[in-house]
Amino acid sequence: MSSSAVVVGGGIGGLAAAIGLRMAGWDVTVVERAAVLDDAGAGISLAANGMRALAALGVGEAVEAAARRQYTGGTRTPDGRRLAAMDGVALERELGAPIVGIPRAALHRILREALPAECLVVGAEVTEVDTTQPFRVRAGLGGSTPEARSPRTDLPRTDSPTSDLLRAGRLEADLLVAADGINSRLRRHLFPDHPGPAYSGSTVLRAITEHPVEGLAADFELTWGHGAEFGHIAFPDGTAEWHAVLNAPAGVRYRDPLTEVRRRFARWHEPIPALLAATRPEAVLHHDVNELATPLPSFVSGRIALLGDAAHAMTPHLGQGACQALEDAVTLAAALTEARTVEGALARYDTVRRPRSQAVARDARRAGRMGQQLAHPLAVGLRNAAIRLTPPGAMVRTVLRHADWTPPRIAPRAA
Repeated sequence: MSSSAVVVGGGIGGLAAAIGLRMAGWDVTVVERAAVLDDAGAGISLAANGMRALAALGVGEAVEAAARRQYTGGTRTPDGRRLAAMDGVALERELGAPIVGIPRAALHRILREALPAECLVVGAEVTEVDTTQPFRVRAGLGGSTPEARSPRTDLPRTDSPTSDLLRAGRLEADLLVAADGINSRLRRHLFPDHPGPAYSGSTVLRAITEHPVEGLAADFELTWGHGAEFGHIAFPDGTAEWHAVLNAPAGVRYRDPLTEVRRRFARWHEPIPALLAATRPEAVLHHDVNELATPLPSFVSGRIALLGDAAHAMTPHLGQGACQALEDAVTLAAALTEARTVEGALARYDTVRRPRSQAVARDARRAGRMGQQLAHPLAVGLRNAAIRLTPPGAMVRTVLRHADWTPPRIAPRAA
């Protein structure tokens, strides 16, 4: 009889985990509480470790086809002076995989299409977990209906034991994967004494341009000012995602976010004004940057594994959040094919993933404090001088430290 898993959360980490588990021979049900999959979130950069993880999951080529390789760009000051140049060709040569930029919606679509449509339950939320049964996990559902079995409306209604359980408002499995994001309900259940997410001190506004932007030469670029960062990721069709990261009190919001960004960055170099001019006001997203500043003592509890932001939510200053979730997914699936027991596999997953992901999270926090969040003019001047004096080879080694990762092999365990 096949092993079964419930994955809670239909984001990047949850979908990747479901793909990996299916490759390992498991039956998988993904439960996503959103009733409509709008894939908000603008764009994303994927470093070489993320691309290697996607290749291990069998979707690397599809992602590359929908993405733009990041070969040019770097870091600048608000007046346009270059601090450091990006050499994506050299990085790809060193790592054997590219850095790419892709709309988040496109990445979600590719991951969903790698799964049978009937695997995904939308409009349902795991509201409670029962771990009293040996070797099984029960998940109680809220908001679930039989029609919520799949986001596709053209599929016939199916009758199966899983369908019966859904109608009864619960699921049972040999494994539960908690990929329910930074505000994970399951993490709170498993670790009630953990303080949970903390505000990083930064808030971010972002959008994808409505149309291609003329003169957008760089594939990826960051500009650092005083307590502010503006960056963009270019896409294959000439559109781009831009983001503005600001030091601000938690919860601050603007009546007209696009007008505020235009005001704050009015004197910054091109193509920043052009990117903002190509943006519709209603396209702008705004959220605070939170993180799990207090590391979790474990990523597993019984037959429950935490994954992605639920386990190690980090600031975006290294662009590693999604990549670490993808590493989690591949490592978990591979461990389940190698170990003799689920418990042994989860112990292996925790041993491998927790030190690495928590170290990356610490480095991301440090990068933010030394980069975007610096506001004092003297500190900003010293930072800029240090970056200009850093040899290119040292900059490459900094990137390699986080992106140089080799995925384990996912292969079904022999019967």
